[in-house]
Amino acid sequence: MAGRLDGKRALVTAAGQGIGRAIADMFAAEGAEVIATDLSVDKLDGFSGVVRALDVCDSDAVVALAKDVGSIDILANIAGYVHHGSVLDCDDAAWDFSFDLNVKSMHRMIRAFLPSMLERTAAGGKASIINMSSGASSIKGAPNRYVYGATKAAVIGLTKSVAVDFIKQGVRCNAICPGTVRSPSWEERVAELGKEVGSAEKAMEVFVSRQPMGRVGEANEIAALALYLASDESAFTTGTVIPIDGGWTL
Repeated sequence: MAGRLDGKRALVTAAGQGIGRAIADMFAAEGAEVIATDLSVDKLDGFSGVVRALDVCDSDAVVALAKDVGSIDILANIAGYVHHGSVLDCDDAAWDFSFDLNVKSMHRMIRAFLPSMLERTAAGGKASIINMSSGASSIKGAPNRYVYGATKAAVIGLTKSVAVDFIKQGVRCNAICPGTVRSPSWEERVAELGKEVGSAEKAMEVFVSRQPMGRVGEANEIAALALYLASDESAFTTGTVIPIDGGWTL
């Protein structure tokens, strides 16, 4: 079924690569007018929609973009950072940065764009906010994901709060919780772990071994779930936390 997002305007953060790029491309392919944002616009070369540089940790930049872009129907908050380590490896700077990028950025984006989404729903439209959480520690404990897990658990609370506060006004808000997904950032983590365990091959085995399906996920598989949540097909779905992790959290 094509054209699932015909007539809708969507904004995607961290759209330069990995899951964010897969979501932006899939939204555009399904008919949405997509504003793809990333800290580095070079990563957005070749994207068919609107491209904008955005630092989601800069409140003024987020507000300015919201004023410039105008109203949207779909907001996909994808930007995030995976800190490696236990509580003993997490100083105040690492804690603050992780929460700023993984949680407060979503607060900034939702606060800036929600008023225009409410205007569209008041006029009979439908709006969807999609937040990227994680299976790691937010649902199931994962080693060396202390502050990352804390932030992604916070994303779940944020998602449910927005969902319940605006359910009567026609704005839906849901969270996706992926397992390990192939992406440039994951490949960097494989390389880092490889230094600890002796090789990239052994590091790959570590990641794959915790996936009951015997493989890591693909970005397009996560994008397909985001597409469902963005479309009117999921009109009865809000406040949900959806694992898509190859059975890791079973």
